[in-house]
Amino acid sequence: MTTQTLVLPAEWRDFLALTKPRVMTLVVFTGLCGLLAAPVAIAPVLGFTAILCIALGAGAAGALNQWYEADIDALMKRTRGRPLPDGRMDRQSALHFGVGLAAFSVILMGLATNLLAAAILLASILFYVLIYTVWLKRRTPQNIVIGGAAGAFPPLIGWAAATGSIAPLPVLLFALVFLWTPPHFWSLALFVKTDYANAGVPMLPVVAGERATRLQIGLYTIPMAIAAIAPWALGLTGAIYGLASVAATAVFAAMALQVTLRRTGAEDGMRPEKRLFGYSILYLFLLFGAVAADRWVLA
Repeated sequence: MTTQTLVLPAEWRDFLALTKPRVMTLVVFTGLCGLLAAPVAIAPVLGFTAILCIALGAGAAGALNQWYEADIDALMKRTRGRPLPDGRMDRQSALHFGVGLAAFSVILMGLATNLLAAAILLASILFYVLIYTVWLKRRTPQNIVIGGAAGAFPPLIGWAAATGSIAPLPVLLFALVFLWTPPHFWSLALFVKTDYANAGVPMLPVVAGERATRLQIGLYTIPMAIAAIAPWALGLTGAIYGLASVAATAVFAAMALQVTLRRTGAEDGMRPEKRLFGYSILYLFLLFGAVAADRWVLA
């Protein structure tokens, strides 16, 4: 006699949870700032539609990620309450929701703005789902290094939606997010290492140890800092961004150095690592907000 897992009817809150709304907030903000930093004005309705499409695309990627990773989500304390491992939704519903949302966001972006923005949005979804989730995450500790590109696309998408082209500034913003992702994510991985180990995910602290992870956080902070200050140094932004990037990056570097020089964080509950993780999110909000403010205040 076989037993079947009871799957309860999904509510709208479960579909919303599939989109990873907390992660989406930063994605939408960087996309919005990329759009606002563009040298041309976009009609408010079209601008709103472009940002909506970025949000829907990010939500689709999150849903497909949870569809594919339902098995390992069930093994980790911080993810076992998600709709699929908790039994509140069946996997087929999550798959259909993710694919439908992705298709709708890309088509709407193409119709409302231009094909370049739609193509970059599609590339970001496919990169996150196929390259990061399916190919890299369970195979290599470099998963977050390469896979970090998925979260770096929004400023490119926002800029392309407004201008129909790509320029050096959004490329540098892409590089900033790409290089920011490893120290941001590895600081998280240090204090949830047990979760990843239990799920068999080869995050850097699991396969290389804490010391190597701390060193990598420090090393990646160097090119990230260069990418952060480069837009101002190259004359692509003004004083608002310049001052914000130097000050905020100095704080980030100081926190990263503290984490790098530590041998272990067990004695104080990983407080510096948690502070770096929390500040790293604020850091991107500050820098991208400064990009947008620089464009509109000094225009």
